[in-house]
Amino acid sequence: MKKLMVGMLVAALCVGFMGASESPEANFKVWRLEIRKALYVPDKLPALEAKTWSTFPVMPGVVADRVTYQTADGMLVPAVVYRPERWDVKVKGKLPGIVVVNGHGGDKFTWYAMYSGMMFAKAGAVVATYDPIGEGERNVERKSHAGAHDKIQAAPAGVDADKFHQDWGQRLAGLMQVDEMQGVAYLASRPEVDAKRIATVGYSMGAFVSGITGAIDPAIHAVVLSGGGTFDDEADGGKSFDTSALPCQGPPWHALRVLGDGPDERGAKLYALNAARGPMFVVNGSLDTVMDIPHRGPDWFVQIRAKAVALGGPEKTMFTTHVDAGMSHRTAWVERPAVEWLNEQIRFGSWTAAEIAAMPTTHVSEWITAGNVDISKGYIREDREGGLQALGTGFPGLQRPQLTVLPDADWERLKGRLTYEAWAEKTMKVAGRS
Repeated sequence: MKKLMVGMLVAALCVGFMGASESPEANFKVWRLEIRKALYVPDKLPALEAKTWSTFPVMPGVVADRVTYQTADGMLVPAVVYRPERWDVKVKGKLPGIVVVNGHGGDKFTWYAMYSGMMFAKAGAVVATYDPIGEGERNVERKSHAGAHDKIQAAPAGVDADKFHQDWGQRLAGLMQVDEMQGVAYLASRPEVDAKRIATVGYSMGAFVSGITGAIDPAIHAVVLSGGGTFDDEADGGKSFDTSALPCQGPPWHALRVLGDGPDERGAKLYALNAARGPMFVVNGSLDTVMDIPHRGPDWFVQIRAKAVALGGPEKTMFTTHVDAGMSHRTAWVERPAVEWLNEQIRFGSWTAAEIAAMPTTHVSEWITAGNVDISKGYIREDREGGLQALGTGFPGLQRPQLTVLPDADWERLKGRLTYEAWAEKTMKVAGRS
């Protein structure tokens, strides 16, 4: 009996140290399930119901498909999918895929979505850019920079407001997770795409979403986070997702305390899960105050990396970081270092490493001004998106009618499955009862 009790104590200590079980692989499975449950991500994703509405020429060598696919709660995601115009899979092999996940106020009409689509398609990839919930064609007025999903919803009568707001944010975050996961599934369903070579690139809010999606979706091979990756607790009075009032950030980050409440435990487990899935590249400007990088400094990333490795995250695929000195909040995956990293992970169909190293660049602020291209107010600054030196030259400035997926009559007919307002009306009934 005494030996049995000692054995049980040792086993309990091991379980407590490792988390839910005695092996990292088993823990990873449990943590993924806990995240999905906390954010209302369904065990089985909905059928894609993908539809190509039309196709248009973008530039020499590149065309784009106007597409919709189904996401959570019966909603639809409008996407523009850029691809090489002519590609013989039997002769040249399959192509990699990339899903672009926008930051706050961004959508498929935003400059970096269209530039990324054209640039990576020229490189030899199939690229999905889509509207986040509440933006673009998922906004009741079909507006960009609307921020509809940032609205604080009033709790129904008789429902505790704090509990309701927490639950609402979890459901909203879960919808964003499924949007991205379905984008990956859509690319994998295309015959010209190699399902084992799909990457996601997320910026700001999109980096928050993509870092969590990468932790729960092993179908993703590589992830780039730009202007993000700061998955930590409230740090010495600095900024943290714990203190964010935004429904899409504060509540879901609080909900991830199901992973544990120790110092930076949530972040370390997210990074361990991502490493178990595959490689990750985290890019930040040294002066990015949005992500509070000056307050954290590079030491925080070193420390969180070590914690993730200690949890069993494979060191070989554990995230690597890149810092742009003197720069702030930016979509740095259009610049050479991130493009080189992506090529190493997913192997572009058209660009070689030598070509990427020698390729000329475009000064983004000049390109935006010349082409009358959409950019978030205040972000054309040189230390932000405007100062980026994006790979490639000669890309056209695409306009809103070109990037609109649904004809007016079809949008009116389907807006109950598209807009944030329609989703909110449906979700209010469910969230109010939870």
